[in-house]
Amino acid sequence: MKSVLSLLLVLALSGLRIGIGPALAADVSAGKATAETCAGCHGADSISQMPLTPSLAGQSDEFVQWQLVYFRSGTRKSEVMGPIAEALTNEEIRNLGAYYASLAPPKPEAAADALAQTGEKLARQHRCASCHADAYSGFRAAARLAGQREDVLLKALHDFKSGTRVGSGVASMADVVYELNDADMQALAHYMATRP
Repeated sequence: MKSVLSLLLVLALSGLRIGIGPALAADVSAGKATAETCAGCHGADSISQMPLTPSLAGQSDEFVQWQLVYFRSGTRKSEVMGPIAEALTNEEIRNLGAYYASLAPPKPEAAADALAQTGEKLARQHRCASCHADAYSGFRAAARLAGQREDVLLKALHDFKSGTRVGSGVASMADVVYELNDADMQALAHYMATRP
């Protein structure tokens, strides 16, 4: 059943990416207009000031699209985002991905400290850069981690570890975080939040 659902998600996302000519190219200005309704939670500049709400500025186009498709399909659960994503068309999802990717990412709010140094060691040990890029700036469907809200990162790690959230692609975040304890996850989230 999971493989069928995965296949359907891949086909759904493929439908977002496959088109004929420039008529289906993403429209950043249309994405900006759609994103105005997102500002109440994700921030006027797409940099969140709300607890447990991610900043979307600077996230990769594909990551944003995948997450919206996951919310829309119910694969990723959220009482808030599920209904919002269900109302989005494929074109709006493409446009939102392009818009958020066009924005400057958030700047870290805290400087690196001893906890961040511990997190840096864990990031190297668990090869986070393999999927999230060397500067943790995100790559394709892998999220930008650098400068993200620490509470968002910590919740994501806990959700991946508990199985309430699943990743996409080859790597399984559940496997990556399996050996991490709460202190490790706190250090890793803190480190990523302090990255520029």
